Amino acid sequence: MPGLEDLYREIILDHYRSPRNRGELPVPPARKVEGFNPLCGDEVVLYVEIDPETDTVRDVKISGQGCSISQASTSMMSAAVKGKSIDEARKLIRAFKAMMSIHESKLEGESDGSDLAADLEGVRLGDLEALQGVVKFPVRIKCATLGWNTFQQALDQ
Repeated sequence: MPGLEDLYREIILDHYRSPRNRGELPVPPARKVEGFNPLCGDEVVLYVEIDPETDTVRDVKISGQGCSISQASTSMMSAAVKGKSIDEARKLIRAFKAMMSIHESKLEGESDGSDLAADLEGVRLGDLEALQGVVKFPVRIKCATLGWNTFQQALDQ
C-alpha cells in the first residue's frame, strides 16, 4: 500500500502529465493574465471568465510551461475554482497560500494565524493538499503559487 507521499506524488504527476482545462477562451469576455517566475522561468497564462450575473468563475483555461510543480499546481487550481463564487475562490486562494506559508511561520515563531484559520473555516483543499510537501523546499514555493497569484490578478482586474 503506497504511503501518503506516494499518493501525493501521483496526484501531482497526473496533473502535470494531463493538465486539466488546457486551452484558451475568447478575450473578452474572458480575462487573460500571464504569470512569470523570473527565478526559474516558469510561465502560466490564464483565461478566466466570470459570470457577471452570478459572480462565479464560469470557466478557466490554462497554458504555459515550466516545472511539474508550477504546471500541476495551476492545473489543480483551475479545476478547484471553476464554478466557485468569487468569494469562495478568494478564500481558496488564501487557504492555499496559508498552506504554502505554514513552514516559514512555524520556523519564525509567528502566531498560528488563528484569525486566518477562523476566516478560512470550512474551506477544503482536497487534492491541493498534495502540494503541501513543497513547503519543505522554500525555493519551490514560488513555483506552486505562480498559478494562484496569476489567478488572483485575474480576479482583481
